[in-house]
Amino acid sequence: MEQLRTDVCIIGGGPGGCSAAMQLARHSVPAVLLEKAVFPRDKVCGDALSGKVMRTLERLDPALASAVKAEAAAMPSWGVTFVAPGGNKLRVPFSRNTGMGEAPGAILPRLVFDDLLFQRMKHTPGLTVWEGTAAKAFERDGEGWRITCADGRIVRARIVIDASGANSHFARHIAALPMEPKHHAAGVRAYYSGVRGLDPQGFIELIFLKDLLPGYLWVFPLPDGRANVGLGLRSDVVRKRRSDLKTLLVQLVTTHPQLKDRFADARMEGGVQGMGLPLASRRRALSGDGYLLVGDAGHLIDPFTGEGISHAMISGVHAADVAHEMLTRTGVTASAAKRYDERVWKRLGKELAISTRLQRMADQAWLFDFVVDRASKNPALADTISSMFTDLDLRERLKRPGFYMDLLLGREPNA
Repeated sequence: MEQLRTDVCIIGGGPGGCSAAMQLARHSVPAVLLEKAVFPRDKVCGDALSGKVMRTLERLDPALASAVKAEAAAMPSWGVTFVAPGGNKLRVPFSRNTGMGEAPGAILPRLVFDDLLFQRMKHTPGLTVWEGTAAKAFERDGEGWRITCADGRIVRARIVIDASGANSHFARHIAALPMEPKHHAAGVRAYYSGVRGLDPQGFIELIFLKDLLPGYLWVFPLPDGRANVGLGLRSDVVRKRRSDLKTLLVQLVTTHPQLKDRFADARMEGGVQGMGLPLASRRRALSGDGYLLVGDAGHLIDPFTGEGISHAMISGVHAADVAHEMLTRTGVTASAAKRYDERVWKRLGKELAISTRLQRMADQAWLFDFVVDRASKNPALADTISSMFTDLDLRERLKRPGFYMDLLLGREPNA
């Protein structure tokens, strides 16, 4: 049976794994990537690409970034509309001025986006890709890792970068990351045609229905009048309420007063698909003896927005950098791998801590109604909230009682 030796074995060919592979190539580190699926393959997701995704792509591969932009040009997104439990709406641009004449975000189905990355990644110098090959078993010995694939082939590697997603076998059984319902969300998604009232500027909609808090329903516009429609809710709440989210999604869009008219002539394309979302509302170890956990495998999904693509890509780049350092300077040890944790949390930690606080506030219907009502009547406040998408110091104001006192008194919130 075939056996291959390499420096790094990457498990998973999604955005995190592709980013790690491309960054390893920049360091001239040979690697093997195992991907259980055959591309193109679908991935249940909201399909929204943030500015962080495009900036990471620009640094990794400008030509690939241009190809993604060309595909994404069909559905640019200039902002988000928050719908409060009481029904008031607040349109918030992602940026007042990008300075580039380009939309800060886009909506591009993962079937297309992931395939663009994967096909480009397959031609990365120094990389061997085994597509349609699942990693079945992992053994650690004095030489590194022995990875046995489902087809019997074996990879021997000094380091494993696990980017195999929310259901990672490696993360659960080797790295011992538990699935904690309070720090995990369940989500469902369906594609619809004929949805009324989609925003002409591609604003994504986050609809906070009172009966769904602390979760929300989303409507993300796609070309030709189609939409990605879904909802997400923390897993502990799903268990407590004994909710069937697939049934609940259909019920909400067909019977809820805020939605039923918009979906009166809508038609679901295919079925409702489910997904698990390991949230970064608790910091966990992202590395260990000879391994690094990337993206969803490391539970790096934003607990408020649900964004995971950019975090997977950013962590994938950091994982490749630290793997290169371990192979060439520091040695392949658990202590050396901790540099990866430090860099990921330095880059994403503040943002994720703020999002965790916002998630905990999300089940307060009165607070959402209050903030949205005041912001819809106060252009300066609406502008401040818009800036919070790119300015973490401004976003942190939402944690301070003084922010809400200013709103109560009708003043513009102070820094």
